Amino acid sequence: MPDKIYSMLKKCLPARPGLGTAHMGPREADGMGASPIGPIAEALKAIGERFEAEDWFEGVDGFELLIATVLSQSTNYKNVRMAMDRLRAKLGISPSAIANSDLRTLRDCIRPAGLFNQKSRRIRAIARAILERYGGNVGNILLSEDPRGELLSLPGVGPKTADVFLAFYGGFDILPVDTHISRVARRLGIASGAGGYEGLRARLEELIPPQDRRRFHVILIKFGREICKARSPDCRRCPVAELCPSAKRGEAARRDPP
Repeated sequence: MPDKIYSMLKKCLPARPGLGTAHMGPREADGMGASPIGPIAEALKAIGERFEAEDWFEGVDGFELLIATVLSQSTNYKNVRMAMDRLRAKLGISPSAIANSDLRTLRDCIRPAGLFNQKSRRIRAIARAILERYGGNVGNILLSEDPRGELLSLPGVGPKTADVFLAFYGGFDILPVDTHISRVARRLGIASGAGGYEGLRARLEELIPPQDRRRFHVILIKFGREICKARSPDCRRCPVAELCPSAKRGEAARRDPP
């Protein structure tokens, strides 16, 4: 239900095996030796064994998930929770409620999430588009020939927001990439030459089997928040410091952009 959007790691997913060679394709398993893929795969395996993934979105209404993900842009989930609670109490969270709201009220509700002028216009436009195109049912997006393309056509919905919706509401085996995951991937050397969001997502999906991608989305975010932080990463507690090129060069200890 709604609180699962914000509690961020309250209920564990069913136990799954770590990312070992049994779950890798031939390229990854063969690369456990001298090739660059080996240390990367080993590092991902160690992170997967150290951190537990939890189900953030199971049972969450698709429209709430979409709105919460838009509100989460450039803020944290504590602020998203406050904004969603205010929105629920004042207007209700449904396509019709938000589509028919006035911007002043909407801005006031979502103020804790920041960028409220921009985000209020976006979520109202999204609500109106969902009413007009899909009869108010976001689930109908999944019935289209190109669900991702449909999502990306909505106002203010970018690749990460679309992928979070597809992964955690639609059940697609994809790995959404946020700023934490991007930072971890760059420090581990995964992001080198990846060429932006789409390239990095493809690179990670080459390394992580389909059945583990949603799990690793959660795990890598948790790892990025707790250890591989943007500012002052805790390399001394890092389970993969010996495998991390940035840690070896001392680059991770420098101040990075969030």
